[in-house]
Amino acid sequence: MSAEPIARLRALRAVTLRSTQCADSGEFYREVWGLQQVEADRGAVWLRGSGDEHHVLQLEQADQNALGKIAFAVATPREVDAAAARLAAHGVPLVTEPGKLDQVGGGYGLRFADPEGRLVELSAEVDAVVPGDPYGRAAVPRKLAHVVLNTVDIDAACEFYTRVLGMRISDWSEHQMAFLRCNADHHVIAFNQAEFASVNHIAYEMNSIDHFMRGIGRLKHNGVTPLWGPGRHGPGSNTFGYFADPAGLVCEYTSEVAQVEEDAWLCRVWRRTPELSDLWGTAGPPSKDVRAHMRGVPDPGYSAWWQS
Repeated sequence: MSAEPIARLRALRAVTLRSTQCADSGEFYREVWGLQQVEADRGAVWLRGSGDEHHVLQLEQADQNALGKIAFAVATPREVDAAAARLAAHGVPLVTEPGKLDQVGGGYGLRFADPEGRLVELSAEVDAVVPGDPYGRAAVPRKLAHVVLNTVDIDAACEFYTRVLGMRISDWSEHQMAFLRCNADHHVIAFNQAEFASVNHIAYEMNSIDHFMRGIGRLKHNGVTPLWGPGRHGPGSNTFGYFADPAGLVCEYTSEVAQVEEDAWLCRVWRRTPELSDLWGTAGPPSKDVRAHMRGVPDPGYSAWWQS
């Protein structure tokens, strides 16, 4: 009998990015993008959205851009402990044993690596924060919406994240992209078939389409124009506006992400055509420059830099 998924993932909590321009990028995400700085240390900064997560983005100074970590929320420390036992049943070794996390925001959690060396964290009881904009008036990101990753084997990536982490595939974009969910949001992770593993882009959810457009307006006022967008995708039905941070990593404003009703949703294979990549027809297909930014640089994985 095959091992069961390790836990019920409640949400995508935060992402850590290794950045060649940590200081400048920290200023960009704080002063222009709309995140609020929680804490800073030498070569690192933590930033939150207007929602209830302690932080949604951590930046670390590095020699090359890379994914540092993806953090998912589970409900209780007991679920973290149970996940450790189930990871063993799946033959997945732990990078960090279950316990109190020695990091900004605290929490109780564990860490392991996926087949391409990406560090994944499950955590509970992370420090609580009061929502930064309880009435949702400011045109700032509310939460982390999704992480898109380039992979050398999209089938293997999907198999691991569904079988081990219990995610569900919401849709495919032919056999080039797969969109995976852990809650009602259409996707919190997406994989893009590529020649090497790397970060494609990170998306941040705005409260509404009005907040989305006002956020883009603020960036343009600051001299930052979209790489691609505004537009609306077919898979996920979400709006999009893609930008590049000072290190060249792609960040996205999005809103109105499709909500999945588990018993009624049918996974669909979308054709990869310009009219489906942008239903509005305002952005058109992605340019060579956009594709180059989203291609990123080869990411060797956590073992190249991680120190326990």
